[in-house]
Amino acid sequence: MNSNTLFYILIAILVISFMIDKILDTLNAKHFDDKIPAALADVYDAEEYKKSQAYKKTNEKFSNITGTFSFVLTLVFFFSDGFKYVDDISRSFTDNSILVALIFFGIIMLGSDILTIPFSYYKTFVIEEKFGFNKSTKKTFWLDKLKGLLMTALIGGVVLAIIIWFYEQTGADFWIYAWVLVAVFSLFMNLFYAKLIVPLFNKQTPLEDGELKFAIEKYAQKVGFKLNNIFVIDGSKRSTKANAYFSGFGAQKRITLFDTLINDLETDEIVAVLAHEVGHYKRKHIIFNLITSILLTGFTLYILSFFINAPIFSEALGVATPSFHIGLIAFGILYSPISEITGLFMNYVSRKFEYQADNFAKETFAAKPLITSLKKLSKNSLSNLTPHPAYVFMHYSHPTLLKRVKNLDA
Repeated sequence: MNSNTLFYILIAILVISFMIDKILDTLNAKHFDDKIPAALADVYDAEEYKKSQAYKKTNEKFSNITGTFSFVLTLVFFFSDGFKYVDDISRSFTDNSILVALIFFGIIMLGSDILTIPFSYYKTFVIEEKFGFNKSTKKTFWLDKLKGLLMTALIGGVVLAIIIWFYEQTGADFWIYAWVLVAVFSLFMNLFYAKLIVPLFNKQTPLEDGELKFAIEKYAQKVGFKLNNIFVIDGSKRSTKANAYFSGFGAQKRITLFDTLINDLETDEIVAVLAHEVGHYKRKHIIFNLITSILLTGFTLYILSFFINAPIFSEALGVATPSFHIGLIAFGILYSPISEITGLFMNYVSRKFEYQADNFAKETFAAKPLITSLKKLSKNSLSNLTPHPAYVFMHYSHPTLLKRVKNLDA
């Protein structure tokens, strides 16, 4: 295979991926006007359903515009030797391979952010505002962007620099050291993300004493779940949409409730949502996901070690000097079909886990308050109640609301 052939293979992968996404989006959009299933008839009244349909259609049109823009821009970048241009700029600053890679990815990341920020701004302050979801101020929006950019540059830059250093020191065996690094980093973030990263963006406060805290503690004691950390996060700072999540394990485990969740749901409904999250912990889903993610990362790095040295990768992208960072980009595109397959597997497992967590909540608390909470959360976020099965299969990490309700009613 020559570099020209590899170039068009990369382009073909990008084109096919884009076409599949557009086909799935089109299939899904055709179901926007479907009649609401009888089991979910109480989620929306006629006026609310019209609003949810309008929200879905608006987002679908916006997604088509942004997706097409990104796709066309990517093709233009490929065909105009954009990688060569950015690589030349990076090498004009230094000869150090690690610094060249950091500058290279820094330019691409910054350029991508500059081009996509207008779309993000429109999504937040026009679409989300129009449908009553946005609570973010312009100051919060720009601070979030700045913090996110700095965090990506700092954390991503350090990890990338260490991996390239491993590569320069150990050659093809770099994947072993890189795997250990990523595994340790993943474990660390799983344990301390809520303590170190979340406070940069949101305020977390311990749940105050009262009816809700008492009900949660009573349930936790019933199922033998030691819980010392229950926090409320100011999700209403940005959106009216509600959520709750479980993080960490061992002494570092904690439950985080959005303040919007507390405002939208009754006490027994919140406990039911909590019981679902406890179910994930009790059924070892968090450990499974962490271990699986680490194993998949090791597999990816192992495959990468066979190709990262190949000059054909750099030549295919028009870059004369072979390098780790150019090889990484070419490999990332070539590997994307495999990544899609592993992603489908993880989504399938995730949907199974959601049923198991729902069943745990049903068995240890009650099904009815979990059903009503799921319906309220779907209503308040104008969720799609009639997605196309192919779209669900490809993209959903959770079962549809209809399937979850039927499972809980069974």
